[in-house]
Formats: sequence, C-alpha cells, structure tokens
Amino acid sequence: MEQLRTLFGGFDAVLFLSVIGLTLMGLVTMYSHAGDNGFFDRQLLWIGIATVVLFLAIVPDYRFLRTGNTAFYLYVGILFLLILVLFIGEITLGAQSRFDLGVFSFQPSDMAKLVLIIVLAKYFAKRHELIGDFKHIIVSGVYAMGIFGLVFIQPDFGSAIILFFVWLGMILVSGIKIGHLLTVFLVGAITFGLMWQFVFFDYQRDRILTFLDPLSDIQGAGYNAYQSTVAIGSGELFGKGIGYGTQSKLLFLPEYETDFIFAAFAEEWGLTGVTILFALFGLVIWRLLTHAINAATNFERLFASGVCILFIAHFFVHIGMNIGLLPVTGTTVPFLSYGGSHLLTEFLAVGMVMGMHRYAPVRYQASSVLEA
Repeated sequence: MEQLRTLFGGFDAVLFLSVIGLTLMGLVTMYSHAGDNGFFDRQLLWIGIATVVLFLAIVPDYRFLRTGNTAFYLYVGILFLLILVLFIGEITLGAQSRFDLGVFSFQPSDMAKLVLIIVLAKYFAKRHELIGDFKHIIVSGVYAMGIFGLVFIQPDFGSAIILFFVWLGMILVSGIKIGHLLTVFLVGAITFGLMWQFVFFDYQRDRILTFLDPLSDIQGAGYNAYQSTVAIGSGELFGKGIGYGTQSKLLFLPEYETDFIFAAFAEEWGLTGVTILFALFGLVIWRLLTHAINAATNFERLFASGVCILFIAHFFVHIGMNIGLLPVTGTTVPFLSYGGSHLLTEFLAVGMVMGMHRYAPVRYQASSVLEA
C-alpha cells in the first residue's frame, strides 16, 4: 500500500474528476435515441483505455526528460511519423493525416503537439537565464516549424494553428521581451501574407473569408458555420435534451461528434449545460496552473504551462469556430470530441503533469488538500 501511495503520490482528484466529467459530457452528446450509436460505443471504449493510460503515466519519474537526448529522439521520431503519413496515410476529408491500422486509426499530429511541448520545455528550461537573447526564439521557432510545416501540408490547418499557439504561448511563458514579441508578431503577419498568396488552398481562403460574413455563402463555405450557430441558439436555456438535438442528430450539422461537438452539446444542454462545461474546463486549467506554479524545476513548470496552453488553444479555437467568430478549421475540443488519438494524448499529458507533481517541493505536497 505504501508503495502504491508513493507511485501515485501525484494523483490530483479534482483534476481527474473534472477531466472525466468533460469526457462524459462529450460521450452523452454522441448518444442518439434513434439510429446508430457507433460513435458512442467506440468513444466509451477510448475513454476506458485513456483512463488506464493516465494512471500509467503517473508512475514514471520524468526527470530523465530534463537531461540527455530523449526529447530530441522523440522529436525526430514524430517528424518521421509525420513524413511517413504523407506517403502511406489514409486520406479523410481531403487530408492525409492518419494511419489506418484496421481496428483504429492513429493521427500523429495529436502526439506531435505533446512532443513539441516537451522539446520546448527542455529548450527554454536550459536557457532560462539567457532567454533575452533573440536567437533562442529563432531556434525554438525552427523546432516548431519542423512539425508545423509537415502538419500544414497534410493539410491539417486546425492542428497547425494549435501548434503555432503552443509555440507562441510557451515563448511568452518563458519570459520573452516585449520588443521581441512585437518582432514575432510582425514576422507572423508577413508570413501569413505570404502564405495567403502562395500556400493556402482555395477552400482555406474561403473559410477565412467566410468568418467575416458567414451568411454570405450559406449553401457553400458558410454552411457549417451557419448550422452551428443555429444549433447553439436553438438550445436556449435548458436545451432540447440528451439525444434530441435536431440539428446534430438529423445531420444538418456535419461532423457533430468532432469539429462541431460544442454546438451539438449546446443544442442539447442549453446555456445551463454550457455554464457547467466552462466551469469544469476552468477547474482543469486551474489545477494545471497550480501544478505549474509549484513545480520542482523550470522544466516541469514549462511542461505544465504548455499543456495548459494546448488545452486553452483547442478550447477557444473550437468554440470560436462553432459560434462563427473564427474560421472553420476542423479543431477538436479537449476531452469532448470523438477520437482516440487526441483523447489518449490529452489523458497522457494530464497523467504526466500529475507524475511530475510527485517530486514537487515537499511544502506544496504537504499543504495541498486537493489531492487524493
């Protein structure tokens, strides 16, 4: 018993229960009182597997990631998978972004986000006192661009945007100077302009333009955004009830299990359910930030911050897309959307944060009343 208590000493009950609450909310949104419930059944299985992964991820001592070449090997490995998927990956909805393994599919771009966090956490932690040197922003940008570019050409515009936010968020957390930040924004604006002219596909330009006026092409590029806003608005205060969302279950709202699950959730649960959803997500972010603030070293602090940035970026990009404030980029929402790859990655990330808490300062561990 004492050995188990030592191995799982970093377990955070509030964080775990909040994560499980969010996954269950997404799960019941996939349920329908009529028709096929295949997504519901498969997601239930993925939640069980992901929960096991979370507990297993608490056990290792992650201090080995601070030193040695493990982070670099992980980076090279994920680059290899991202290149390989361009040659033998399954094409789904125009994107060649996943491996078809028969029983299930694996999307390496999800794991690439976690690998990027590990690489950047190690890089910035080792150079914390020298972060004022602009070259470290360039070098970290090169690391990020290697993954970003391979994900972008799949093309997976949504994941590429998330990767950019992870990089930007982590350089801000690491202590970048304001002048350097303005330079980054200027370079970003110029890069976006060049990508708009020479890289973006026509449908990607249409998605960006449509968010300025979603109703301008309801039957075309603006159809998904329009149906999403209709679904959210129809939920009103208490929603239509679990399994009774007409926009989603009658397929007026496409991809309601993944890209538009927030709209489907809001339709069935209403404003009341959305408020609970935001509260649970707020608890997840609060606990992650608590672990970051009280981390053992800068590496653990930056890693927990990176995971927090990843979840926030996914959450607000997804919701902004669903309510018509951002372009439709095909982004999931953490813990709610259907899919094994992203769910396993998210639970793994949470488990790693808990595992790193085991060797946090003793004073913090002793004073915390929120861990089991």
